[in-house]
Amino acid sequence: MKMNAEFERVIKYFDEDGDGKVSPTEIRNKVVMMGGCGGGEFLFKEFEMAVEELDSDGDGLLSLEDFVELMEGAGEDEKLRDLREAFEMYHDKEMCGFITPKSLKIMLGKLGESKSLEECRLMINHFDLNGDGLLCFEEFRTMMMQ
Repeated sequence: MKMNAEFERVIKYFDEDGDGKVSPTEIRNKVVMMGGCGGGEFLFKEFEMAVEELDSDGDGLLSLEDFVELMEGAGEDEKLRDLREAFEMYHDKEMCGFITPKSLKIMLGKLGESKSLEECRLMINHFDLNGDGLLCFEEFRTMMMQ
């Protein structure tokens, strides 16, 4: 709820006419007022395209829900990037992008956690959806989201 209140304040800041939604013109006006880029036609077209892409109900305006979706989506992208970086640390370079029991054992050892090859095999098997004995990124992501 606290996050929605913050988003509501942002929407109210941009919402010049008080209709609860933000138009490309309102965004441009505030950006120009804050000392951002000039207010030219090119900038307006950019804002228009951004609003069109994020507008969920097709009215040409951003609602609070659209804004929340944008902000939460940005958070998801960041989480996905972090997971990719973590996956890169664990995957076996020789196996072209898969986590093997051996690579898991090595990485866990670097983190100070001693596991046998068999224990690592069992850990992988728990999340190995296709039964190949390896973890691909999607399987790793499923594991990390639990």
